[in-house]
Amino acid sequence: MSRFIKYISLLGLVLGLFSCAKKLTEIDRIKLDRKKTSDLIAVMDSLSHKKPNFFYTKIATSFSDTNRNISFKTSIRMVKDSAINTLITYASFPVINSIITKDTVKIVNKKDKCYIIQSLGYIKQNFGVDFSYTNLEELILGMPLDYDITQKYFQIHDPYNYTVSSHKKREIKRLDRNEKLQEKEDIIVKYLLSDNLTSMKGMFIESPSDSTSIQVDYTAREFVDGFSIPRNVLMRIKSPRNLMVLELRYDKIEINEPQPLFLVIPEGYEECK
Repeated sequence: MSRFIKYISLLGLVLGLFSCAKKLTEIDRIKLDRKKTSDLIAVMDSLSHKKPNFFYTKIATSFSDTNRNISFKTSIRMVKDSAINTLITYASFPVINSIITKDTVKIVNKKDKCYIIQSLGYIKQNFGVDFSYTNLEELILGMPLDYDITQKYFQIHDPYNYTVSSHKKREIKRLDRNEKLQEKEDIIVKYLLSDNLTSMKGMFIESPSDSTSIQVDYTAREFVDGFSIPRNVLMRIKSPRNLMVLELRYDKIEINEPQPLFLVIPEGYEECK
C-alpha cells in the first residue's frame, strides 16, 4: 500500500554534461540583479499568505523508490487549514482514499479491503519525514514550506539564484559536520525564488542529524485566479531507509470552488496490518 501514498519530494539531478557544454551554459547564463535580503524576505512573507480557501486538482504521478517504479493518478480536494481529501486510482480503478486533517490520517485501502486511522505522526513513522498538516498544504500549493515570519532568515548570495536560507553558510557547514548549534533546530531550509520574484521555483530541506533530505523543484507554474499554482513538480526524498523520486503533473485546477470531501469505511473492512 505504501507505494500509493508517498506525497513528498524530488528534484531531477542533471548528470553527465560534457565539459564544453558546461562552459557554454555558464557563458549563456544571465546574472540576476542584486537584491537586499529585506526585499527577498518581503517576497517570502507575501508568498506564505497566498492560499486559496478551496483547491482541487488531478495529478498524474510517476513514483519510484529503491524497490519499485509505478505510475498512478490522484484527485486532491482541499479546504484551507482544515482537510485534504485524496483519491488515488491505479489502472483506472480507485485503490486508496484518504482524508488528512490537522491531527488525523484516515486511509481506506480498497485493494486490500482495510483501513488506517492514525495521528499525523503516522507520516513520520512510515516515511521518515516530520510534516505538519500545514506543510502538506504548502507542498501541494508550491508555497514556502514551514516559513515562520518570527524567525530570522539569511540570503545565500548566488549570481544566478535568489536564495533565502534558515541558516548562514557557516552554520550549514557546522551542521554538515554534525555539530549541534545552540538554540537552533538542526533543520536546514533553503528557498529558491523565481527570477521575477513572483513565486517559488524550488526548496531544499535537510536534517543532518537523521541523514534525511528533501529537494523540490517547481519546473512549471500557471496563474489561476490570481494564484501561482504548480503545473509540473519534481521531488526527491532521501533517507537512510529509502530514496523516493516523484514527478507530478497537475491538471484541471480549480480555485475557490467548494468540492465535497468524502471517505467511507465499508462494512467488513478490518484495520490494515
